[in-house]
Amino acid sequence: MEDRKPLPGLTLPGFSRRRFVQGLALGGAAAALGAWPKLSWASTAPGQPNVLSGTEFNLDIAPTPANFTGHPTVAHTINGQLPGPILRWREGTTVTLRVTNRLPVQSSIHWHGIIVPADMDGVPGISFPGIAPGETFVYRFPVKQSGTYWYHSHSHFQEQNGPYGPLVIEPAGPERNPTERDYVVMLNDWTDVDPARIFAILKKQSDYFNFNELTLPDFLRDTSMLGLRGALQVRAMWNQMRMSPRDAIDVSGFTYTYLMNGATPAGNWTGLFKPGERVRLRFINGSANSYFDVRIPGLKMIVISADGQDVHPVTVDEFRIAVAETYDVIVQPQEDHAYTIFAQSIDRSGYARGTLATRTGMEAEVPIMDAVPTLTMVDMMGAMAQGHGMSNMQGMDHGSMSGMDMSTMQGKHQGAMPGMSLDPAGMKKAHHARTEYNNPGVDMHVDWPRTDLNDPGVGLRDNGRRVLTYADLHSVEGPLDPREPDREIEMHLTGNMQRFVWSFDGVVFSDAKPVHFKFNERLRIVLCNDTMMNHPIHLHGIFSELENPQGKVIARKHTINVQPAQRVTYAVTADNPGRWAYHCHLLYHMEAGMFREVVTA
Repeated sequence: MEDRKPLPGLTLPGFSRRRFVQGLALGGAAAALGAWPKLSWASTAPGQPNVLSGTEFNLDIAPTPANFTGHPTVAHTINGQLPGPILRWREGTTVTLRVTNRLPVQSSIHWHGIIVPADMDGVPGISFPGIAPGETFVYRFPVKQSGTYWYHSHSHFQEQNGPYGPLVIEPAGPERNPTERDYVVMLNDWTDVDPARIFAILKKQSDYFNFNELTLPDFLRDTSMLGLRGALQVRAMWNQMRMSPRDAIDVSGFTYTYLMNGATPAGNWTGLFKPGERVRLRFINGSANSYFDVRIPGLKMIVISADGQDVHPVTVDEFRIAVAETYDVIVQPQEDHAYTIFAQSIDRSGYARGTLATRTGMEAEVPIMDAVPTLTMVDMMGAMAQGHGMSNMQGMDHGSMSGMDMSTMQGKHQGAMPGMSLDPAGMKKAHHARTEYNNPGVDMHVDWPRTDLNDPGVGLRDNGRRVLTYADLHSVEGPLDPREPDREIEMHLTGNMQRFVWSFDGVVFSDAKPVHFKFNERLRIVLCNDTMMNHPIHLHGIFSELENPQGKVIARKHTINVQPAQRVTYAVTADNPGRWAYHCHLLYHMEAGMFREVVTA
């Protein structure tokens, strides 16, 4: 194992941990932040406009000097900006985008969530050969949808370094939810460390970047709650499985600086409003590896769109946005003061923040981050834990586990505890592929995954705020296809945390055969998460129609997050022929093997 030695950008002379997390007030990648009457980064920001609209676009991917942390480095930018320019299209038009690669290595652009012909999807080795250094590739396709999306490189680790940007498509008809102000709020994770170096470290020591592990004070607290025997048994259980109840994400804020519209927390991106105005905020999680829990203290948020698709409005205090997801919300501030847009990372190791204000320079108090979340028995055992009253056990934080022989727990292999029923009423048993067994790349099976779409997830349960869940999402337009699925494909999200191997059904991409869809068939995808991490799963070229536990379509999405030990189903209509990427959108999981090719023919 590799010791936690300082990495470039992690420890700098005279550079405090707080200063690193917040970033520099004047950092960036030559960001040209400008105004636009309707849609903008910030209506008072200096510089050139960074909103490109129309049907003809020229985009350059190039290296650009950057400094977010006090450590000069190089970002991969689009038209010299990070994030790249907002591209504004209109439904019903045909767009032409000439993308020139000025990097010394191959590059690409994928139009995330956009339904395009397969050869325009922008995935090297699947959709096209990629864009060689010095070459220009012309993307041309009709725009068949509206809403909030984004675009990014799909070449190796480049997405971590900056080739990404927002994409807003106006509807062909009137806007369903008109507002007086309209802002994009793009969230990203920046690191000065070479992402290939990060990946190599994760392969050697998967918890290298996790500084929030349980400590002696945690053990003493657990001993007071569970007794010495109970606390030792729980620790022994986690150690036997070679897992940690604090493994919420692979790379943390001790390495990342979190950005909002290219601004560090100290940079404080600001959007202006007048009291009483309806303000639309188009949240995009363009991170490589980070989940954010978003709230605006003092304001309710009305969620009106998910992944570019309008949903029936739902009012919340907070929402979790997985990597690659988008959510549009409306807020209506009544007071003449500032409000903080607060996006804390899922592991509470850092945050992005910005401000809504009536005047430039105003700031509001930045909330203290919530407590570091600890995975529960539900996150490890799914419905088995729910069925036996262990839903609220926070690993070593809550509940009484004395009397349970945790040292003989076989969760690593079975996902069940000795003495428990293997066929509990009302639970649907998972069907594991043969490739999941006797496999050093699989360290855990969940036989009885949970189906609770109304669970906000670890760190958000019972926090006193109204938190959005997938169960709240109901598309305005209903299913794309009224047919019932006549075929079902069950796939398991698998991995070995210690080895940092991630896969579908225990098979990494390099060893996997393509998944075949019959053209125009209606089928159901069943995803069972056999791991203790969240996975945002993205199917290119075809919308995924999320179903409730009863099999009814509720929401149309392009990226579906599957929580630990959870079973999620969605319907797809294979009406877009070609070869498509299908993968976890955590960049390092995708690179480690959680990727498939889907062939529709």
